[in-house]
Amino acid sequence: MLHICIPTYNEGPTVGVLLWRIRKVFQEYSREYEVIVYDDGSTDGTAATLEPYCKVLPLTVLHGEKQRGFGFALNALCSDVARRTKYPRRDALVVMQADFTDQPEALPELMKRFEGGADIVVTERDRTSMPAPVRRLARFGPLMMRPFVSAKEVADPFASFKLYRISLLRDYAKANADTPLVTTDGWAANLEVFLKLAGLARKIDTVAVAPRYDLRPRDTRVKPFSDAIGLYRAGRSSRSWRKQPAQ
Repeated sequence: MLHICIPTYNEGPTVGVLLWRIRKVFQEYSREYEVIVYDDGSTDGTAATLEPYCKVLPLTVLHGEKQRGFGFALNALCSDVARRTKYPRRDALVVMQADFTDQPEALPELMKRFEGGADIVVTERDRTSMPAPVRRLARFGPLMMRPFVSAKEVADPFASFKLYRISLLRDYAKANADTPLVTTDGWAANLEVFLKLAGLARKIDTVAVAPRYDLRPRDTRVKPFSDAIGLYRAGRSSRSWRKQPAQ
């Protein structure tokens, strides 16, 4: 089972079409899957857009009463999937953005790497099509974190589009019952999850992808300066992220 997790805030114009594209992918690539969307207090009618899809897709929608941020949504999704899965060693979780940046057509390749034994599959983004603010943060983000942490396994640890074997989430929760998996926000949240679970993984693989920033109908929400400062602040408290005991 592949659990496709989509944090969403005011993505009404795109999230429904994304769900239909995911459905089309799995019509051609026969694998058991479900989609879990966390609606982070959207105010643009996202909830109404999602409602009819619950009748035609294996879709669960988690509703937040107010906006709490990407990190909160990511933690809620990971916690929900870790609880609901019946076969944590055989099942996987993948995180996707709701704005068309992450292409669902890449999912079969991620699954092939997972079925080949990878516990974590990281997408490495082609930077040539990135909007200037995203490209700047992708360039300077690692510099902000370098004094504190290093993710030598992959070239792009900040990407949200990653696949994780769900047993890693269960192992982390057993060893850290009082600590949420995600305590940061934005790109730092993606890095935090990766670093915390990488120490429990036996094999990490990567897949090159070409994100599509030109398809979404809104500007990027990345703010290079403030987001870089957020990465630096997260880095200062991140020394323990890798220190998770193996199970």
